Amino acid sequence: MNRFITKLPIRAMANSLKGQARLMSGSAGIKPLTVLTDDELAMQETVRKFAQEQIKPLVSKMDEENLMDKDLVKKLFENGFMGVEADPEYGGSGCNFLTMMLIVEELSRVDPAVAALVDIHSTLVVNLLNDLGTKAQKEKYLTKVCTESPASFALSEPSSGSDAFALKTTAKKDGNHYVLNGTKMWISNSDMSETFIIMANADPSKGYKGITAFIVERDMEGFTVGKKERKLGICASGTCMLHLDNVRVPEENILGEFGKGYAYSASILNEGRIGIAAQMVGCAQGAFDATMPYLLERKQFGKEIYSFQGMQYQVAEVATEIEAARLMYYNAARMKENGMPFTKEAAMCKYFASEVAQKATIRCVDWMGGVGFTKDFPQEKFYRDCKIGAIYEGTSNMQLSTIAKLLRKDYES
Repeated sequence: MNRFITKLPIRAMANSLKGQARLMSGSAGIKPLTVLTDDELAMQETVRKFAQEQIKPLVSKMDEENLMDKDLVKKLFENGFMGVEADPEYGGSGCNFLTMMLIVEELSRVDPAVAALVDIHSTLVVNLLNDLGTKAQKEKYLTKVCTESPASFALSEPSSGSDAFALKTTAKKDGNHYVLNGTKMWISNSDMSETFIIMANADPSKGYKGITAFIVERDMEGFTVGKKERKLGICASGTCMLHLDNVRVPEENILGEFGKGYAYSASILNEGRIGIAAQMVGCAQGAFDATMPYLLERKQFGKEIYSFQGMQYQVAEVATEIEAARLMYYNAARMKENGMPFTKEAAMCKYFASEVAQKATIRCVDWMGGVGFTKDFPQEKFYRDCKIGAIYEGTSNMQLSTIAKLLRKDYES
């Protein structure tokens, strides 16, 4: 009897929770992460169709020529994919963050190089201008990068990669201008970009707290873009060095507050890491989608390859990990949208998705056998393209360091 009495509060609590769960499962309640809004679904379907019809026929040619098709870039702008989160007043679509991530995944399922162009342009440059720009800056630059031409974010330098805030590019005040000198490296989209957000130290005496964001135009005197790097993957996505030799930048081209460049970079790169996770999920899913029909059709020893239990276990494992990576970036994106701290979750999803993409694409090449090793099938390109996920916007080791630091903080607090 006594045991029954002590259980009553727990039973009552359980019944109450069941009731709440029933209420919350209704139309206005909590939904699974994979349930998207009508607007998100519509954009996802639109991009999926666009990628199949407009991008897929060009993938091999762009990869072999190391060049993004100019007409395709024009279509990306025309379809509103280059200013997804920006204010419609300046040519943007005014969509939410997860919508942007869904676009990146869908593009990456067909060509991760195109996804890289859109992702880096949008999550780094467009969002910084949208969030920090003055009205004059938005009218002049945000409208342009949403509707006309790609843009680049320039932080990394030859001597400052993971230690990004040890940058050596300087900005010295001269009247109503700043004179920029230095070199930037590994700058995505820079072969096409006309607008650049460049981080330079305007007060080296303050260390990283002197770093300031400047809007630089391609045709400013003393600013040159180097030759394109020859890369392992995402070859159509241009990556170049930037050289600044006494480039005079008007004072009104400071983006945000003086000396806050380091804070802006850290914040926007946290968002960008969710984008890289979406890109890697798309890369893994694209390789998987291209491989499954082969496994169901190819016969060895009198039966389809997929019917072998050992193969089924491998396929199931990869499919599970791709779905887990997708849920991780969905969750990080929703946290960002809801104003919650998401640094740890962004690092986790980028790290995990990049690992999953490498594993998935290697398995897909293996499952295809000899033909998977040829350029006649897309698996080898997905395999090459995914490697960058563990490197740019923070290496995997840097993500692990971030995760470990935040875990320590959680447990010591």
